[in-house]
Amino acid sequence: MDLAFIGPVAGFALAACGTPGPNNMLLTSSGTRSGYRPTLKLLLGIMLGLQSLMLLTALGLGQLFLLWPVLQWALKIAGSLYLLWLAFKIASAPPPDRRHDDTGMRWHQGALFQFLNPKSWLMAISAISGFTLAGEAYWPSTFWVLSVFLFFGLLTGHVWALFGMHVRRWLHTPLDWRCFNLLMASLTAASVLMIWW
Repeated sequence: MDLAFIGPVAGFALAACGTPGPNNMLLTSSGTRSGYRPTLKLLLGIMLGLQSLMLLTALGLGQLFLLWPVLQWALKIAGSLYLLWLAFKIASAPPPDRRHDDTGMRWHQGALFQFLNPKSWLMAISAISGFTLAGEAYWPSTFWVLSVFLFFGLLTGHVWALFGMHVRRWLHTPLDWRCFNLLMASLTAASVLMIWW
């Protein structure tokens, strides 16, 4: 594959993975509350889920949305409800207790979340349908699309997690944590608007 193929895929992957969305809000919140190691596990889980979703889309799972549009509505509703539940959990979380391990969302929850995350479905379907090549080049081009998304997903996920860890230095009082949690919850809930817009 040459730069004429990789360049547009890289640009799309950077924009899709780096912009605010449910995954990046979770990584920022986890980085702030739990630190690097638990957030790295969450990031790896998110990437495992996204890569699995993209591979299943390449195998034809994305065609189900074209055959049965009601599945798209069901995904939007389920994803919206789950995001609102996550926003509630973030908003109502107490300040982290330094005496106890606050690991937050587990890696397998991050992986499974991708199958309810409409932004992940949109990325997977857009990337596979928009950038894979026909014929014998299909699977090699699919490999490159998945590889580029893995690279930029890990890169931008680290940026969001490190941003969250940086924010933690400014949170000293329970009121600081309450305001931060409400902000993160609001941004997570606002992701629902992106689903329906």
